[in-house]
Amino acid sequence: MTGITGPTRRAGLRTALTALATLPLLGTAGSAATRREGPERGALQPAPVTPLKVMTFNLRYPGARDAHTWPLRRPVMRALLRRAAPHVIGTQEGLPSQLHNIEADLAPHYAWIGKGRSVEDPEAVAVFYDMRRLTPVEHAHFWLSDTPEVQGSDTWGADYPRMVTWVRFRDLRSRREFYVFNTHLDNGSQYARVRSADLIAARIARTDRSLPLLLTGDFNAVAHRNPVYDRLLAAGLVDTWDTARARGGAYATYHGYRPLTPNGDRIDWILATPGVTVDREWTDTFHVDGRYPSDHLPVLASVTLG
Repeated sequence: MTGITGPTRRAGLRTALTALATLPLLGTAGSAATRREGPERGALQPAPVTPLKVMTFNLRYPGARDAHTWPLRRPVMRALLRRAAPHVIGTQEGLPSQLHNIEADLAPHYAWIGKGRSVEDPEAVAVFYDMRRLTPVEHAHFWLSDTPEVQGSDTWGADYPRMVTWVRFRDLRSRREFYVFNTHLDNGSQYARVRSADLIAARIARTDRSLPLLLTGDFNAVAHRNPVYDRLLAAGLVDTWDTARARGGAYATYHGYRPLTPNGDRIDWILATPGVTVDREWTDTFHVDGRYPSDHLPVLASVTLG
């Protein structure tokens, strides 16, 4: 469990150094770092803020003993993540050793927040973030059960304890704050998935509703064809795939190392509050010599916070 209950000591130091490094960005309103000369009469205009790149990715746990072991997948994962360069990643199925590997492979400016789903099982739904762009303001975890504050609790017949990690971030460029909720719903019990969706909706309703919110996850439920999806949209969220101004290739997000399925089932989603503008969304099919980094495809969205 060491190092998985929150930002690591190394991550905390990096966050502090990042905050110091960004002090000029967060200076006075007249700072040249935050304003630029306008095209007419030298008027000062706010500098544009580039969109945030958000990813959800089921990493596949590292202990599988087959042709797709973690040591073989890790270099492909490294190449994919460095190429994609997301600002925030909601991950699923990560174990501590794997998460530390990814942190080391990404770059020195990434950190992560996560906690094991039970004392016996340290698998986490961790949230990675780029410290050059984002800083966590607060974070917490809850379990998808009748006792959500009890680590490892499972009262709805799920095959495994399931949970949510959430973080309230501040964008160091725009100063805008927003939430990221990240989860992995049960693979076996539809009842547990529906109850989980209801609890997530209730917890989202308790957040500061003036702030944008993103929900990432492997929901083990097909978008548009499952009550889990319907209940989360009924709670006021929108499917960023549907609202995106542009979309990349559409594939089933779980492939199991078999040939990809165009326009297949989406069980990995990014949902958002309606004020979030989605400039583009796509599934990333990156592989090296036929080897994929996971049995899921990551989903990415380029978003502008409302």
